[in-house]
Amino acid sequence: MFNIPSRLPRIAALALLAGAAGCASVTPYQPVDKGYGYSEQQIEKNRFRVSFAGNSDTPKQTVETYLLFRAAELTLKSGYDYFVLASDSTDASTTYLQNFDGFYGWGHYYWGPRSAFGGLGASTATPVTQYVAQANVVMFTGQKKESDVQAFDAREVRKNLEPSIVRPVPKS
Repeated sequence: MFNIPSRLPRIAALALLAGAAGCASVTPYQPVDKGYGYSEQQIEKNRFRVSFAGNSDTPKQTVETYLLFRAAELTLKSGYDYFVLASDSTDASTTYLQNFDGFYGWGHYYWGPRSAFGGLGASTATPVTQYVAQANVVMFTGQKKESDVQAFDAREVRKNLEPSIVRPVPKS
């Protein structure tokens, strides 16, 4: 018969979690890749729907910053000077990861996790939240009115937000 140390599965699970955590990082500023990043859809000549979706490691503020930065880039790329967010919102989606804190071993008639009902383990749920920001962006040429608090100068937005933009690491 095999005698597997009761800590072995727990150590393996911790190693797996540590490896997965090392891979996790904030969604970089990039076109949508595997569901995360920015996207846009042209609605009219000077109107776009822009969105940015972040993974669970991307804070709400970063998602919203990347959305504004993309609106500024798109405004300049389209030949306009400033933009107005006709509407904007940020949605949060929370899921829960279930974790069983028990051990594996030979049960009386089976191989499997010992039940929390038997007093040999516990279960926890960890919330994981992802944010998606979207906006309807209307673009204009010329000087924006200083009194229009809804208008953003695209060049200023790009210049001021650029230092906080994290771009993807090139793949070798």
